[in-house]
Amino acid sequence: MSCKSFLKKGNRKAFTLIELLVVIAIIAILAAMILPALGKAKTRAQGIQCMNNTKQLMVAWRMYAEDNRDNLPYSYASVPSAKPYSWIPSGSPLDIAPDPGLEKVQGNWDLENTVKKSLLWSYCGNSVGIFRCPADISYGINPKGQRVPRPRSVAMSNWVGGNGDAPPEYKGGWGGGGKWIVFRKLSQMQRPGPSKTFVFLDEHQQSINDGYFVVEMDGYPNLPRTKIIDYPASYHNNAAGFAFADGHSEIHKWKDPRTYPKRLVFPAPPSANNPDVLWMQEHSTRE
Repeated sequence: MSCKSFLKKGNRKAFTLIELLVVIAIIAILAAMILPALGKAKTRAQGIQCMNNTKQLMVAWRMYAEDNRDNLPYSYASVPSAKPYSWIPSGSPLDIAPDPGLEKVQGNWDLENTVKKSLLWSYCGNSVGIFRCPADISYGINPKGQRVPRPRSVAMSNWVGGNGDAPPEYKGGWGGGGKWIVFRKLSQMQRPGPSKTFVFLDEHQQSINDGYFVVEMDGYPNLPRTKIIDYPASYHNNAAGFAFADGHSEIHKWKDPRTYPKRLVFPAPPSANNPDVLWMQEHSTRE
């Protein structure tokens, strides 16, 4: 039997052009409906992984304090005597990227001399991934010319551990506001309390450099005087991951567009009445 007679017998017809276009249009509509949902699901998954990472960092941070007579690692240190006690080496910082050429700066690709030399590394179970948010797409370029993920996206609050350049009795911190407490020991964290004091956060990929994230307390709680020093990340739909001294992590949503501008400016322009800065102040320290 010929193909022609078979088609006649079966009374089969090919799709018309109009039918094909209708099918394609339906597929396009379904894709438009599904893709945003898939994007949100991916964002949620990354948020969960981000919180898991910082929770593990918090376990390492607390174990270090418990093994070292309640003493907290410094957030940053520049003088030789303090450098061994900084949570991340101060000599190989990340640098502001993606400015041309800065991807090759050692701190942007070198795991061995950054996170693997962290004061917390021995408590991290050889896991380099916990220092980085999975939603951070910034990269470094190693000596072989390969693009590699930057070693970390997290920074530590300047009020937790403080700057190792200062003596233990120093209670100034950033901005010269001498009444604000720099926490040197875990047991000192009474106000606002461990559950309300953040230790780590994800810092914006163009802001992160050393391991030290500055929240300016001068003027608190006078909202009109708020200002941004370092920019937090906004990887999770304009939200950032935070880890607190009691061990819990959360994703915090930003309210003010000045906290997550499309292009960062240094120093940051005035940010008066910024509720996001106020939130970070409230979760940093007290008098």
